[in-house]
Amino acid sequence: MNQLRYQDVDQLNALALAYMGDAVYEQSVREHLLRSGRVKPNTLHRMSTTFVSAKAQAVVLKRLTEEGFLSEQELAVMRRGRNAKSGSVPKNTDVQTYNFSTAFEAVLGWNYLKGHMERVTEIISYAIDVIEELKGVIK
Repeated sequence: MNQLRYQDVDQLNALALAYMGDAVYEQSVREHLLRSGRVKPNTLHRMSTTFVSAKAQAVVLKRLTEEGFLSEQELAVMRRGRNAKSGSVPKNTDVQTYNFSTAFEAVLGWNYLKGHMERVTEIISYAIDVIEELKGVIK
């Protein structure tokens, strides 16, 4: 089996990092919703989209950068993710928002694949707190 070594993670395409980050974040959001007592399927789906939308992720990334939460390495990964060309943008968002969302996911994916699990938890907890705080504002 071809193993991905920690040093190889730095060479991964930003969209590959975002692919991993998306999965890590989605799972964490689902766990957060279940642990907070939200268990009806329709409610779960509606609530999860609040957290995982491109707009919400872009807002979180903006706060992370404004507050100096990200390290220099994470900022470099964030810029790679923001500048990555995916070839398509979902119809329910604009290009800039989608790029910032991809950047957020790339930072999560990079940390996850590097084995920085404590940092992944910190970033996800921060994101959930920001979105819970702005729940009525972010649609």
